[in-house]
Amino acid sequence: MSIFNTSETDIATFFLIGIPGLESANIWVSIPICLMHIVAIMGNCTILFFIKMEPSLHEPMYYFLSMLAVSDLGLSFSSLPTMLRIFLFNAPGISPNACIAQEFFIHGFSAMESSVLLIMSFDRFIAICNPLRYASILTSTRVIKIGLVFSLKNVLLILPFPFTLKHLRYCKKNLLSHSYCLHQDVMKLACSDNKINVIYGLFVALTGILDITCIFMSYMLILKAVLGIASQNERLKVLNTCVSHIIAVLIFYVPIISLSVIYRFAKYSSPMVKILMADVFLLVPPLMNPVIYCVKNQQIRNLILMKLCQKYS
Repeated sequence: MSIFNTSETDIATFFLIGIPGLESANIWVSIPICLMHIVAIMGNCTILFFIKMEPSLHEPMYYFLSMLAVSDLGLSFSSLPTMLRIFLFNAPGISPNACIAQEFFIHGFSAMESSVLLIMSFDRFIAICNPLRYASILTSTRVIKIGLVFSLKNVLLILPFPFTLKHLRYCKKNLLSHSYCLHQDVMKLACSDNKINVIYGLFVALTGILDITCIFMSYMLILKAVLGIASQNERLKVLNTCVSHIIAVLIFYVPIISLSVIYRFAKYSSPMVKILMADVFLLVPPLMNPVIYCVKNQQIRNLILMKLCQKYS
């Protein structure tokens, strides 16, 4: 217990945790976690490869999909090092500087993924509600500018996190709640006033709520436009173009919302539930997004099948 009950001197190491009660089975837990990371990385790299190499995919929708793949790769690579250390090598210790750097990248790529899902909802809105002007509105230059603006916005949004955490003093507690570092988790360990972190963390959370609100409004407008189509077959055909994006939105936001509800209304629930829900948030979107878009998108699916047929013919 001595490593968790520290004195008033500044602590030099934080300790992450795996899955409570399954410490003896860490090596077995590492197998599915490693497989999920490998599949996620290979899947997103495959999408980026085909979008780059295939001229027919040089369209706004696929450029936005490539941004989503980059965000997913960022999330995978940000969480992978500490998860491997804990589950594969049983090494839960991490320096405060490394922990703060990890939380910056995790929150940064999470914010980027939220922004990309928002952009993709606008893309679907323009494609369905104003199809004749779609190509003139979303030109390649404009798509690049949109990507750069949102990337800069997210960097500036998350950039204060490491600086505010660095100004806190950590002298009593050093046990974190997950197998990776998060801002809200690290700031709770501080023995100095963390009011600024709480307020700014709330502001960042509100930007995420704004993203999902705008996505919801986009789909309300899309639904209104679809209901104006006379043919039922045409309605289904139009809605089918949104299915992949809707699933991606649900996969990303449902774990976040569920985790927030658990922390707010079920404070005394099992720590296992909170840990697993947080792990789902980081592991599942990067894993499932490539699968969803490869299965639902005919162009990408046909290209992959064609490459596989050429390889084995």
